[in-house]
Order: sequence, then C-alpha cells, then structure tokens
Amino acid sequence: MAAAPTPGRRFWLVKSEPDAFSWDQQVERGVEPWTGVRNHMAKANLAAMRIGDLAFFYHSNIGKQIVGVVEVVREAYPDPTVGPDDPKGAKGSPWLCVDVQAVGPMPKPVTLAAIKADPALAEIALVRQSRLSVMPISAEHWARLCAMGEWPA
Repeated sequence: MAAAPTPGRRFWLVKSEPDAFSWDQQVERGVEPWTGVRNHMAKANLAAMRIGDLAFFYHSNIGKQIVGVVEVVREAYPDPTVGPDDPKGAKGSPWLCVDVQAVGPMPKPVTLAAIKADPALAEIALVRQSRLSVMPISAEHWARLCAMGEWPA
C-alpha cells in the first residue's frame, strides 16, 4: 500500500453516499472520475489536487465512516456529468472532477463518532463543515486517522 508521505503530497477526504457510489464500486472500477461535485469550495479543493495526492474514501449518510484510501491519478478537468441545466462554476468555468484509483481498504473503518470523540480531530473540516464533499486533511490529521484505522503509514 502506497500510503507513506512523500514530499509535496497532500491529503484529502472525499465523501460519497454508498447507495450512489460505494467503496466496493470504486475498487471494482479501478480508476474512476470523482464527479458530481456542485459546491464551489469543494470545486476549489478538486482543482488543488495533484497526481499522487491521497484521499480517504468516506461513506456519508449510510455508515458515516472512512472505508478506504484512494490516490489522485488525473488532475482536475471538466466534469463530464454536467448537463445543460446544471449551473456553471465560478466565472462561467465548468464544474470539475479528478480521477482517483483505489489504494486499499481501511483495515478498521473510522467512524464519524470516533472522529468527533477525538479532541485532536476537532478542527478537521469533516467536523466543522460536515456538508463539504471534498476537503483537505492536514498531514497531522492524516497520520492520526491512519492510526485510528490501522492504515500502514
């Protein structure tokens, strides 16, 4: 598993409702575009992602837990799921997506309840901005969440 920090690598958390797109589907499909983001802050986060960045794959609504790790394998490009009735992004630019590839499942899924119970994680966006679907994770918080999930770092 390629989870060890490398120079310049950044960390993220991406959220998906498992009844819409699950971890198992990500694994089955291999490389998959992370589409459907329609929030300007999340769009900015997608635009900031670079090849080699890692992200926690988080099941929202059902489960509410980190279930795996994905790697960014293609940087931001126009989201092909934007239809004629979809609003455009800032300054008329289209909504964005990135391609991600499954790195591996979280050995021990990390629940939202466990995250909220850990004072060291009180400032992460998942706790402070719970509706944001794509969010940065600091290297310190990444390490803490990896430890909680028994992910080899």
